[in-house]
Amino acid sequence: MTGTTGAFITFEGGEGAGKSTQVRRLAARLRTGHPVVVTREPGGSPKAEAIRAALLSGVAKPYGPFAEALLFSAARIDHLDTLIRPALARGETVLCDRFADSTRAYQGAAGGLAPDLVTSLERVVVGPTRPDLTLILDLDPALGLARAAKRSAEGAEAGPDRFEAEALAFHTRLRDAFRAIAAAEPGRCVLIDASAEPEAVEAAIRTAVTARLPRLLGEAHGDAA
Repeated sequence: MTGTTGAFITFEGGEGAGKSTQVRRLAARLRTGHPVVVTREPGGSPKAEAIRAALLSGVAKPYGPFAEALLFSAARIDHLDTLIRPALARGETVLCDRFADSTRAYQGAAGGLAPDLVTSLERVVVGPTRPDLTLILDLDPALGLARAAKRSAEGAEAGPDRFEAEALAFHTRLRDAFRAIAAAEPGRCVLIDASAEPEAVEAAIRTAVTARLPRLLGEAHGDAA
């Protein structure tokens, strides 16, 4: 569900895939043409950010993936109501670092939650506010975890969060889940090779946005070069 000229673009992928970097880069390019809102999940609103802190600290882990999925859903409801839907209604473009596909992958495929339960939660919470485009940054999980560990060592993060701390097998299931989502919904999703240098990943994302939502980069920049 978008406004007149805007769009809803989500970025997905495993740990260390570079989503945050690529969200910032795309936002900078698009902002030369029209308003862009950058947000993230869980988070994006005060209440959702509070839930994010609890989730990433691991406080809900002992209660299982269903409890985590409910908390993610509560955060998503507030995020949609207070930030995403109003921005789209104004015709702005929303770039979101993670959205409902992460619940499908993390709590669903990797966490073992039944697919029909995840689908039901998504239907109730998300409703018609579906992304126009989802960019799935695909990366070998071992490389992604190494990147995340380096980021933590450099002081950008306070050590591994609840999900980064999971075993490699969990992250392998995540990658498989995201790739399956991309294959099942090719009209919405584009799989991006995130193993390349950031500039090459940015170029691939720009190509995907130009192909799927040409009005955005056409307005933001004379061409996609």
